[in-house]
Amino acid sequence: MTVSVATWNINSVRLRLALVLDFLARYRPDVLMLQEIKCTNDQFPRAALAAAGYPHQAVHGQKGYHGVATISRFPLTDISSRGFCDIPDSRHVSALLDFGRGPVTFHNFYIPSGGDAPDPAINRKFKHKLDFLGELRTWFTEPVFQRGHLIAGDFNIAPHENDVWSHKQLLDVVSHTPIETETLNAILAGGHGWTDLVRKHVPHETKLYSWWSYRARDWELSDRGRRLDHIWSTADVAEHSTAAEIVRPARGWSEKPSDHVPVIVRFAAV
Repeated sequence: MTVSVATWNINSVRLRLALVLDFLARYRPDVLMLQEIKCTNDQFPRAALAAAGYPHQAVHGQKGYHGVATISRFPLTDISSRGFCDIPDSRHVSALLDFGRGPVTFHNFYIPSGGDAPDPAINRKFKHKLDFLGELRTWFTEPVFQRGHLIAGDFNIAPHENDVWSHKQLLDVVSHTPIETETLNAILAGGHGWTDLVRKHVPHETKLYSWWSYRARDWELSDRGRRLDHIWSTADVAEHSTAAEIVRPARGWSEKPSDHVPVIVRFAAV
């Protein structure tokens, strides 16, 4: 038996509900973690997703912006959210679930994008992003993160040179600047250690993207992508991961798709 966990920045769950339902029908993930749902908790399409087989839902929404939600076939308990940088954005929700190997806390993140200018002195959005990462790095050093945790979502950083279409051309572009990539890699390696579950199965030598800009006239032909969406876990969870997949075709499933596509990791379950 295998269990699959997916993450997807959907860029408005109500606008793209049909895409979400299509993905659920095609891939049948056991857990789906959505970012940028862009709706309040009461506006989240709970009934439609429950009817699709996902009655267990942890939602932390916000009017018109941000927002995260985790839907699951398995029961979710201990649902909570954490604030960062004293800014009341809905960028995190966590829930405890057990898919056969003991309880695991699933953290769903939407890390700030950081705006356009990679300079915290002139760009408050970039400063917010760096401050958010700093708080995350400190939090992950706490003893609770030694085992039994999975984190996923839109991290808005492509950390490796093969996570972008051109390492050299994007060094001054937010999402791939050295300060961002070095900070995210320090979080990956620091604290109690995390495993990048996608790169566990797909070597760094392989170019890999999960996002393509809306600005591209033909996203598939130009293929100027970035891997901004990630699934990490503590070592005890990572040892049971068996495969990873980025659902590239989803970028072309609709005339108005999300600019991100789903990322899936599979686990061996008891």
